[in-house]
Amino acid sequence: MDVADIETAVVALRRSRQRRALARLAERRGEHAGHQARLPDAVFELLDAVEAAEGEGAALTVTEAATLLGVDQPRSSRLASQGLQAGLLRREDDQHDGRRSLLALTPEGRDALARIRTFRRGIIAEATASWAAEDRAALAHLLTRFVRDFSAITPH
Repeated sequence: MDVADIETAVVALRRSRQRRALARLAERRGEHAGHQARLPDAVFELLDAVEAAEGEGAALTVTEAATLLGVDQPRSSRLASQGLQAGLLRREDDQHDGRRSLLALTPEGRDALARIRTFRRGIIAEATASWAAEDRAALAHLLTRFVRDFSAITPH
């Protein structure tokens, strides 16, 4: 039964993501301001992907970002263009291959991600406010472990 419960929870999280539940909640609460309110949530997913790659000492091309985001290359290119126009991303030359350009976060992109991260963490804190500290710690530990082990057996 435990495996079935985990599968149900994973599907519920996926559906919530597909419905862009956090983005809609942020909108209702007035958490996005200025030009960023007009950007699709997928642009911020792209920023997350660029930041994750940078954290691993790598950089992403638009094509690599498409793979990570599960979108086609034209969609990834449109998202990158929106991020570039909004000043959240910049292009850099690939020092190893002059034909490629890499996506990098601007300081404004980092600030936007910091605000989004603060919002997401606040929602998680709100959702678990009535939990014992030990329960939150157990979820953090087990969920991190699950994601690591799940990622090890699924294609990237």
